[in-house]
Amino acid sequence: MKKNILLIHTGGTISMKMNETGAVLPNEKNPLLGVSEQLDKYASIVEMEAFNYPSPHITTKEMLYLRNVLVQYEKDHSVDGVVITHGTDTLEETAYFLDLTTQFDFPIVLTGAMRSSNELGADGVYNLVEAVRVACSDEARDKGVLVVMNDEIHQAFNITKTSTSSVNTFQSPQYGPIGLVTKKMVHIHQAPVNRRYVEVNSIEKRVALLKVYAGMERDLLEAILTLGYDGVVLEGLGQGNVPPDVAGGIQKLLDANIPVILVSRCFNGIAEGIYGYEGGGKSLESMGVIFANGINGQKARLKLLIGLNQENTPIDLKEYFN
Repeated sequence: MKKNILLIHTGGTISMKMNETGAVLPNEKNPLLGVSEQLDKYASIVEMEAFNYPSPHITTKEMLYLRNVLVQYEKDHSVDGVVITHGTDTLEETAYFLDLTTQFDFPIVLTGAMRSSNELGADGVYNLVEAVRVACSDEARDKGVLVVMNDEIHQAFNITKTSTSSVNTFQSPQYGPIGLVTKKMVHIHQAPVNRRYVEVNSIEKRVALLKVYAGMERDLLEAILTLGYDGVVLEGLGQGNVPPDVAGGIQKLLDANIPVILVSRCFNGIAEGIYGYEGGGKSLESMGVIFANGINGQKARLKLLIGLNQENTPIDLKEYFN
């Protein structure tokens, strides 16, 4: 019996084409609309277009809209899985947003393309077929939000875009993919140890993200305070350190009850409070800085933003980021 799959289009390179000047631009009409007929051999497809945006135009407003579409559709219909086509620049962020704000047992799979529909070697339709196959797989249930690209299955918590143009751009540093898609099967060999769900119905707060660099001064953090942000994520040096002057700016934010979350700007490893000198991770931890466990800056920003907007009970940020 065929599975019932909801296919949601949001735009991105998967729906774009290259013009005569070499510029890749959105089509007025998404060429993937109507592709459900080609996928009929795999599943019963219900297709909808949420929007048709390049992925740099996606904000948390659109992410929340997608979450609400899924919640409402699941209430009104029988669904065995969901596939969302998405531009690759912010795909990992939308995937992680949905991972934190939904709690369905059926697969939610995001996919996209690195080459537009009229380029040689276009990968959009191929990735879409594989995403539908994963969404139909019983093995993919209860695995959280997944990203399927280039024959690999990744979990939203881990995945990040690592290359500007390569078709194998999406990787999970340190952990690798949780599964593979072959010609004959969907093979998943890992599962998330735990998932966190946050009830969110609106996004009102604002969270800034800054990358720390050698010789950085505190005025950028003081500007964040002046601009009225509700939280800050810093991509710190090494295991989670900052220049001494930045530490002074962090103290001002903490004194104003603005949470400061620290991750490492390094590609691999986890930020921890180790060094006790001024600006060192241990001293920052003692000040009240919270270390995010194993996620990158853009995901830590989303996690803090979602946590600050949780409905009803205020969230315990230390426990939340542990």
